[in-house]
Amino acid sequence: MASEYKTEQEAFWAGNFGDQYIERNQGAAMLAGNLALFSRILERTRNVGSAIEFGANIGMNLAALRLLAPGIDLSAIEINAKAASVLEQQGGIKVYPQSILDFQPDVKRDLVLIKGVLIHINPDSLAQVYDLLYQTAGRYICIAEYYNPAPVEVLYRGNAGRLFKRDFAGEMLDRFPELRLVDYAFCYRRDNQFAQDDITWFLLEKPAA
Repeated sequence: MASEYKTEQEAFWAGNFGDQYIERNQGAAMLAGNLALFSRILERTRNVGSAIEFGANIGMNLAALRLLAPGIDLSAIEINAKAASVLEQQGGIKVYPQSILDFQPDVKRDLVLIKGVLIHINPDSLAQVYDLLYQTAGRYICIAEYYNPAPVEVLYRGNAGRLFKRDFAGEMLDRFPELRLVDYAFCYRRDNQFAQDDITWFLLEKPAA
């Protein structure tokens, strides 16, 4: 494990596997699916003028948000140097090229997004990430991950210790009882028009300050 990272999972995504992930996760079909997904999520929000994604990769989710909400102020946290470079080249995105576990919340954003990332976080670090999501959110937190009612580990492309399913949103609601569940829905990989992975998304709202 690279000495600069606290967990094996961070080193995994910062390295060659993270580089290869970029090639598998881009393109027009993915953008179309993201547009369908986030149009549904955004219609349940109000006055979202800024958003930050935890673990943005090359920004396919942010690209959809930008098209759906022109003028939105976008930020991204990304551990993989190659992906972070792509984000910076796009322009108009404040990029934090670092591990989520090293991120220090600076400015609150109306919407905090994490999609397909919590499943790859070391379970011992989840509480820290939950706190960071909450501290960074001005109003909404969107979690879109593989769901399982109880924690379970699954082999990920032949790698052990790299994918963990659980009820992430439920744990957030338990940790922060003041959060309100606004909406949730399941996405299906066999959707005829706008396929996603088999993820479940949850939109949570903080109480007004």
